[in-house]
Amino acid sequence: RLQRKAFKRRLACRRPLLFLVSVVSFFVLAVMVYAAFRHSLRESTDGLGSRGQAATRHLQRGPDLAGILEKIDLCSLSEYDRITCAGGEGRLEVRTALETSLQRYAGRLLKRSGTIQSAVVALSPVDGRVLVMNWRGARAEGHNLCLEARFPAASLFKIVSAAAALEGAGLTPERQMGFEGRRYTLYRNQLKNRITRYTNRVSLKRAFALSINPVFGKLGIFYLGRERVEEYARRFLFNRPIPFDLPTGLSTIAVPEDPYGLAEITSGFNKRTLLSPLHAALMTAAVVNQGVVMSPWLVSSVRDATGRVLYRPELKPLASPIGRDTAAQLRSMMRETVRRGTCRRTFRRLTRKRAFRGVELGAKTGTINDRSDTYRYDWITAYALPADKTKGLCLAVLMVHGKRLGTRAREIARLIIDRYIN
Repeated sequence: RLQRKAFKRRLACRRPLLFLVSVVSFFVLAVMVYAAFRHSLRESTDGLGSRGQAATRHLQRGPDLAGILEKIDLCSLSEYDRITCAGGEGRLEVRTALETSLQRYAGRLLKRSGTIQSAVVALSPVDGRVLVMNWRGARAEGHNLCLEARFPAASLFKIVSAAAALEGAGLTPERQMGFEGRRYTLYRNQLKNRITRYTNRVSLKRAFALSINPVFGKLGIFYLGRERVEEYARRFLFNRPIPFDLPTGLSTIAVPEDPYGLAEITSGFNKRTLLSPLHAALMTAAVVNQGVVMSPWLVSSVRDATGRVLYRPELKPLASPIGRDTAAQLRSMMRETVRRGTCRRTFRRLTRKRAFRGVELGAKTGTINDRSDTYRYDWITAYALPADKTKGLCLAVLMVHGKRLGTRAREIARLIIDRYIN
């Protein structure tokens, strides 16, 4: 009995120490279990990540996406933009960036336009997302007219010439220029650097809005020169490949050395400067997005049968052809085209609508015949920029007319912009 009482006394004295030891032991055990759990979780996550990266590397932008998209009829997508198709890894779910309702609306407009060939490309200037890519004509051969760079750029090249004049030559939109004769001709006697009683005075902004060829021809001869024109053409992605989810044609330009040939290039009064509708939309996107062209993309995701993501686009800049100040000046010149230029009558219907209060509109048009005067290429590249600047739209419309003129490109652009804003 005395021994038991002594043991109880000793145990009572050591009870705080034993409690402390038990608490410390429990804490150490908990830390070890937690560390083991985290290690196993990290290993499993790394394994999934490595497999996901391997799958993502398996689907690369270029041949992989092109092979998948060839099986999809982009011109007539259903109400839902998720498409299931067969791929090398089994069934694949492809989700495009297209606005399907706007895509189908553009298709209906082109179908009843009465033209031989036509194409529309619309994209977001902020991130390069392609919202509309529709075309009509030459589909029996499987050609995507939106990506073919075989159409004369016409006066759309005045965007490049104006950028070179503003940023490279130091001119301003209000700079007064002189020309003689008609606006849309380009004779050699119109390119002389002289002032007579027949000389018409006009600002560079006004010449851009009305697409006056002699002004831009003299601009190339006396202010820009061959090297500067080549430099800014390359900045605006001429003679350079445009990375995209589908193969794209190379927009080409060859600047001659003779003065008259240089004037033809800078005014767009030639049939050798070629570009695609996608490229035309990107040129306007550079103006709207403060001089930065974002890389265009059409596929937003590709998943396999288990839902694992095999591809996602990488949002990144493609080029920076001009600075912010130059882009702001070019925007003012494209706004002038809508207000008092070649798009004044067509876009007047938009500016009078209540939904377009606070929406900035700008455009540039171009028209030229082919070498045999059989077809007429009718261009417009335009933008609509709401007040919040987040849901802007840049688009390019190409209409190829035959003996009979169909719907004009500027009319198609007006209808698409109206539908998009509303």
